[in-house]
Amino acid sequence: MEKGTNRFPTCHAVFLAWTWLLLLSWCCTGAEITCRSCSSPSPSWPSSASRLRQEHRQPPPPPRGLRIWPGGRARDSAGAAAAAEPLPGGEPGGRAGPRGAALRSAGAGGGAPGGRGPAAPRTRRSSEGRRALPAGGGRGVPAAEGQRGARAQPRGPLEEGRAARLRGAEELRLSSTTFALTGDAAHNQAMVHWSGHNSSVILILTKLYDFNLGSVTESSLWRSTDYGTTYEKLNDKVGLKTVLSYLYVSPTNKRKIMLLSDPEIESSILISSDEGATYQKYRLNFYIQSLLFHPKQEEWILAYSLDQKLYSSMDFGRKWQLMHERVTPNRFYWSVTGLDKEPDLVHMEARTADGRTHYLTCRIQECSETKRSGPFSRSIDVSSLVVQDEYIFIQVTAGGRANYYVSYRREPFAQIKLPKYSLPKDMHIISTDENQVFAAVQEWNQNDTYNLYISDTRGVYFTLALENVKSSRGLEGNIIIDLYEVAGIKGIFLANRKIDDQIKTFITYNKGRDWRLLQAPDTNLRGDPVVCQLPFCSLHLHLQLSENPYTSGSISSKETAPGLLVATGNIGSELSYADVGVFVSSDGGNSWRQIFEEEYNVWFLDWGGALVAMKQTSVPIRHMCFDEGRSWSKYSFTSTPLFGDGSLDPGIDQIMTVFGHFSLRSEWQLVKVDYKSIFSRRCNKDDYQTWHLHNQGEPCVMGERKIYKKRKPGARCSLGRDYSQTVVSEPCVCGQGDFECDYGYERHSNNQCVPAFWFSPSSLSKDCSVGQSYLNSTGYRRIVSNNCTDGLREKYMAKMEKCPGKAPRGLHILTTDGKLVTEQGHNATFIILMEEGDLQRTNIQLDFGDGIAVSYANFSPVENGIRHVYKSAGIFQVTAYAENSLGSDTAVLFLHVVCPVEHVHLSVPFVAIRNKDINITAVVWPSQAGTLTYFWWFGNSTKPLITLESSISHVFAVEGMNTVTVQVAAGNTLIQDTKEIAVHEYFQSQLLSFSPNLDYHNPDIPEWRLDIGKVIKRALAQVTGIADEQILVAVFPGLPTSAELFILPNKNTTERRKSSEADLEQVVEILFNALNQNLVQFELKPGVEVIVYVTQLTLAPLVDSSTGHSSSAMLMLLSVVFVGLAVFLIYKFKRKIPWINIYAQVQHDKEQEMIGSVSQSENAPKITLSEFTDPEELMDKELDTRVMGSISTIANSESTKEIPNCTSV
Repeated sequence: MEKGTNRFPTCHAVFLAWTWLLLLSWCCTGAEITCRSCSSPSPSWPSSASRLRQEHRQPPPPPRGLRIWPGGRARDSAGAAAAAEPLPGGEPGGRAGPRGAALRSAGAGGGAPGGRGPAAPRTRRSSEGRRALPAGGGRGVPAAEGQRGARAQPRGPLEEGRAARLRGAEELRLSSTTFALTGDAAHNQAMVHWSGHNSSVILILTKLYDFNLGSVTESSLWRSTDYGTTYEKLNDKVGLKTVLSYLYVSPTNKRKIMLLSDPEIESSILISSDEGATYQKYRLNFYIQSLLFHPKQEEWILAYSLDQKLYSSMDFGRKWQLMHERVTPNRFYWSVTGLDKEPDLVHMEARTADGRTHYLTCRIQECSETKRSGPFSRSIDVSSLVVQDEYIFIQVTAGGRANYYVSYRREPFAQIKLPKYSLPKDMHIISTDENQVFAAVQEWNQNDTYNLYISDTRGVYFTLALENVKSSRGLEGNIIIDLYEVAGIKGIFLANRKIDDQIKTFITYNKGRDWRLLQAPDTNLRGDPVVCQLPFCSLHLHLQLSENPYTSGSISSKETAPGLLVATGNIGSELSYADVGVFVSSDGGNSWRQIFEEEYNVWFLDWGGALVAMKQTSVPIRHMCFDEGRSWSKYSFTSTPLFGDGSLDPGIDQIMTVFGHFSLRSEWQLVKVDYKSIFSRRCNKDDYQTWHLHNQGEPCVMGERKIYKKRKPGARCSLGRDYSQTVVSEPCVCGQGDFECDYGYERHSNNQCVPAFWFSPSSLSKDCSVGQSYLNSTGYRRIVSNNCTDGLREKYMAKMEKCPGKAPRGLHILTTDGKLVTEQGHNATFIILMEEGDLQRTNIQLDFGDGIAVSYANFSPVENGIRHVYKSAGIFQVTAYAENSLGSDTAVLFLHVVCPVEHVHLSVPFVAIRNKDINITAVVWPSQAGTLTYFWWFGNSTKPLITLESSISHVFAVEGMNTVTVQVAAGNTLIQDTKEIAVHEYFQSQLLSFSPNLDYHNPDIPEWRLDIGKVIKRALAQVTGIADEQILVAVFPGLPTSAELFILPNKNTTERRKSSEADLEQVVEILFNALNQNLVQFELKPGVEVIVYVTQLTLAPLVDSSTGHSSSAMLMLLSVVFVGLAVFLIYKFKRKIPWINIYAQVQHDKEQEMIGSVSQSENAPKITLSEFTDPEELMDKELDTRVMGSISTIANSESTKEIPNCTSV
């Protein structure tokens, strides 16, 4: 998230690992070194291209063969990380890695001290396999496993000729020593730490990582006190049986070292306060994944565990205290000095008890639930918190769109304003330097490019700086934007832009207002003219920093050597990986010269006062120059070929350490090269010259004229540690190029800023009230950090104007999460927005639709939302009303309040008649869950019938077993039930009862009823010999136990209607005879025999014992007579009357689980005697030729208790 970030700590702690894989371009030699003495910056680890969001995953075990990796990360030759290693030490201020971070859920970032980047990760497993550059910056291809490297392939004619020209050059005499780490030949990983510029102590931890076990099995700790001339093995001081896996260094006190043991063996730390001379061991009860040191307090550390818990220590790891659980990886930050009130404040992103992700803050010793605070009231997206410098960023997705919020200097959060129709898919914060935010936004119509936006000081209003900037995936899956900020001079950026499917390099000198192509060099290395005409041909540069901090990367610059850039690139119509050379600019990118025709690694000595270039060669000779490449000297620092793994950046010193191996199975070789003999004396005033910064001849850059003091090319003198550059600057008169278009304005071809079609300039006045004043934009704003004065400043600066009175317009009401559904008893938070109007003098009324309304005198109390709790479920019309003296406006929202549904029971008939309507009901628990949506599927249908009613009628046209499925949706909850219905042309049925002993064993649950029905069916089939498929038994819920017997026609006789009806009558006779003779019985359990009966009618008593009811007794007596006639007729015609079914009077103390026949209502009341058809009337009716039985419901509810309502809160 930062341009100019010290990606790789200045303490020079490194992670080295040699590769077991053959890289075709990784050559067996000592590295070729070319030194050119000039005012130049060192390679810019600080000035990083935008290293943005890193997708942290739980990585698989790494493949064999590891290499150098930034911040202690080991990489194999194919690019696989062995582990997410720590960034040992970090830079002063606690930076532990790249500041670039994304505001998304899948992103990296997190826990850098003071909000300056991610915490140093540490896991026990490797990242996914990836391809990496081989050591030395070459592009290699992995070959057969088990080889560490091979000699380089023969050189081409150009290189051979060039080597011949160098053979006669003067050979420099430099001091160098080589030390072998004896006994560590099998170790395939190493971490190196240099204590700092005032110390000669170097620590090296070598390890044997077992890829099959996924852990470290051996380790050795080495220490040098003479800057790498000799080393002492310290295994006995840390414990001969202790296996070490990681090395950390305090960023504020390099004398304090922390070693972690491998967690597969034990979880402990070893602490040293004397630069690794002695150690104390402490046991841990958790596994550390990453550490984050405080930027000021050397004793304060945050530790993130593998189980997502955050711990704190105030004594450099001797004691630990749990701060919070469920913390998002790499999303925790120390306080920023001058912005946060407490130095021990921690910003973190964590999941709370409600399962949502929130932004929380607390102090390390006071982080209980009551002590935590939430600076942002709502939940946020996972992995979106970024705390950096003066800014805090979060992301909230609502309605399918990502909304970004920023807090400037810990003020309340404000929504970031991008152009209205940018519609971002992804956003990355690149830089927050100089009180301004540089962001990369991938818009709705982009796939492999991003647009660059630049903000105002508060980070709220963003304007477009450059479109279609190239992006790529890093080795860890992180997004890399091809943008590079030149160190030492503010406002200069390089970017690779995609135009018509071609990638071209552009440069800006005014922070993105104007961009132009790079002018190619006039001549090549041989002095031949270069034919390259703008805009058809130009210089194009690779802008990625090396993923490996011990190779120089494709571009570099340095704060202490302004104006000098060294970059890898090509000349042509577009950026290419072919014909790549190295180019240098000494005037801030205005003009370029080619210095190599191949890729080199370039480092800087003596505060950037000299350059050192290294290339893998087959000859152990190094070439050096002191006159900007016109003549060369050679130097060989090893007598035998060396497999170079990388170099320790010398930075401000004049000593360089090269790491490598002499052969495939040799130990680690550490070559110390001392360049002090080159610099014979300290520089005096005659050794310096002045350099004027300019932009194509224009002396004013970012509103200033600047003059720098630099060492003369060829001056072999030392700048020394007390060197400080001299800058003379004076402000310029403001011109057109010092202003960019303000938010909502776009630059047209006439160089004028005019409002975009979607922007209303008057909308910016809504935050002020009548009688007040506001700054009315002219469409321009001065570029942040631009120091120009007078000139056009007065014309373009925003004008103070009186606030106009306006009626409310564009009133909107929405919920904080963007959803139109909420749960009963939970807070629903409403946001009211108004596009135009006087916020301070406009009355607001909000009617929640449930009889409750609130009113406010102005918008101030509603900025953070209005909360309300609904105590009942339903659909509520929420109305917002805004009014002032000039008018009013209204907004309406319909909110669904639901009670979470827990269970649905599908109530269907057990048997149905083909082509006849049946009722199907879904019974939901709780019964009053609000507005529900029902999805009905019948048979094999793929499209559901969707209703808002719980009951429907349906006709089955196909005989056999038919499936009915219902899904019930309530808010985010979806539940389902499925039942089967037997569909036939005709059938008969009869009610059954049982001996009373069955009631004692009836638990009245669906599963029991289903099993008893099967037992009865088997008993009937066994006694009568009737086929199983002709019998169905449904046991009813409640007591006394009862059931219904269904007699179905034979499957093969449906077409022979009349004969089959006769067959069915015979089956009925057989069943009735068996039942009437008490032949049907079954054993429920040993000693418990249950007899099955045909249910007999149990009528009401003829005489009521209570007074005054003799008339009712007479009516009941008459009813008995009618029933007798009805029974006689039924028996006479030996068929049952359609849709009539007599139930025994059973008192059910449970919820009704049946529905009646197709002609009955949903509640299916039992048929009483008074409802029987008059016998004479019955005889007059034409009897249906089909035999039909009554349709009853299987009582398979999972709960027979009364269905409760949703509890009000």
